[in-house]
Amino acid sequence: MKILVTGAAGFIGFHLSVRLLARGDQVVGLDNLNAYYDVALKKARLAQLQEQNGFRFLCEDLVNRDSIAALFSECTFDQVVHLAAQPGVRYSLENPHAYIDSNIVGFLNILEGCRHHQISHLLYASSSSVYGANSRLPFSVRDRVDQPLSLYAATKKANELMAYTYSHLYGIPTTGLRFFTVYGPWGRPDMALFLFTRKILANEPIPVFNHGQHQRDFTYVDDIIEGVVRVLDCPPNATTNTPPDPGKPTSPHPGLPYQLYNIGNNQPVPLMIYIQTLEAVLGKKAQLQLLPLQPGDVPDTYADISELEQAVGFRPSTSVRTGIERFVAWYLDYYGTTGS
Repeated sequence: MKILVTGAAGFIGFHLSVRLLARGDQVVGLDNLNAYYDVALKKARLAQLQEQNGFRFLCEDLVNRDSIAALFSECTFDQVVHLAAQPGVRYSLENPHAYIDSNIVGFLNILEGCRHHQISHLLYASSSSVYGANSRLPFSVRDRVDQPLSLYAATKKANELMAYTYSHLYGIPTTGLRFFTVYGPWGRPDMALFLFTRKILANEPIPVFNHGQHQRDFTYVDDIIEGVVRVLDCPPNATTNTPPDPGKPTSPHPGLPYQLYNIGNNQPVPLMIYIQTLEAVLGKKAQLQLLPLQPGDVPDTYADISELEQAVGFRPSTSVRTGIERFVAWYLDYYGTTGS
C-alpha cells in the first residue's frame, strides 16, 4: 500500500516507516524538522530511511493548509498514519501556541485531506496524558478523560473528538492510539531514558521529579510498532462496532468507524527501579537530584490494553531490562562512551 506517515523523522515515525518499508509498502514521510530537539538526530533517522526503496521524504509543515491539500491531491494514499505533533508536557507550559498550531490546526488539515480523498484508514497518535487527574488504575479507554493537566493533553483529547466528528459526519475510519511512555533506540532526547543516560555518562545529576515516587508504563518501541501495524491493518467499521448480541460487551462507539485503544506495556515500573536498571546496564551510579512533582505531570500511568489485545492480539514482550540494554547499546554506538 501507499501510506502517508507524518512525523516520519520522529522517534516512532522512523521505526514505523522502517517496518512498513520492510514489508513492501510505499511510504511518503512528512516532517517539518523543527528544532524542539536535536535536528541532527532527526536527519540521521531520515538518512536511514532514504537508503531504502519505496521511501519519499517531504519537508513540510502540517499547518500549511494549501501544501497539505496539494499533497493529498498529488498522491493517492491508501492509509494515513498521523504521528506528527508538538510533544512534551512541560514545554506546553512555555510555548502553548505551538501546540494549537501543530496539534489542532495540523490535525484538522490531515482530517480534511482524508475526507476529500477516500482514505481507507486514518490512524493517529493520542497519548496517555489524556487521563490527566484520573486516579483509577489501570487506565481504561472507557474512563472519562475530561480533566487534562496540560495543554498538550488537552490537544490530544481534542484530536480524539475531532476524529470522532469526522467518522460520524463523513464515515472516515479512524483509530486513535493512546501511547504510554515509549522508549528505545533512536529515542527522543527529552525523554527520561535518553536524558538520564546522557547525564549519568557525563557525571551530571539527573532530575528525579516527585522525589522518585512515579511509576510509568514504559513500553519498548518494537512492541509499540507491532501494535501499530496490527491496528493499521484492521480499520474499524460500523458493523464491527455494533454490539453483536446483548450478552457481550458493547462497543463504546456503536455504529461508527471509530476506535480508541491504549497501547502500552501493561506493567508499570516504579521510576526508581527503572533508574536502578539503567545504572546496572551502564555499570555506573547516578547522582539523583530529587525534585517536587512538576506542573502538568501525573504520578502514575498504567495501561489497560485488554481491548487492543482482544481486537488484534497485541501483547508486549520486551522486558524493561532488555529494552534498556538495547537503548544503551544504540546510544553508545551513536554518541560514543562520552555520551555527547
